Amino acid sequence: MSKRAAGTIFCLISAVLFSTRYIAAAIFMSSVLSWDASLFSAGLEYVGTPLLWGSIISLIVGIGYLLWAELSKGK
Repeated sequence: MSKRAAGTIFCLISAVLFSTRYIAAAIFMSSVLSWDASLFSAGLEYVGTPLLWGSIISLIVGIGYLLWAELSKGK
């Protein structure tokens, strides 16, 4: 697998993890009768931050692989 493909896959994983956090909060809040920004914020707190940190780390690794592929191409 090339560095570009690995970088792209890591960026895709980052997007999936980031969106999963919001989808999980929406599912958790599905039984609420009225929606409010503060209620959704509480739902995000309930989901926690591991998905957010996973997406950030995955994005950094993905960008690192893409930069590595571009820099090694020039040499």
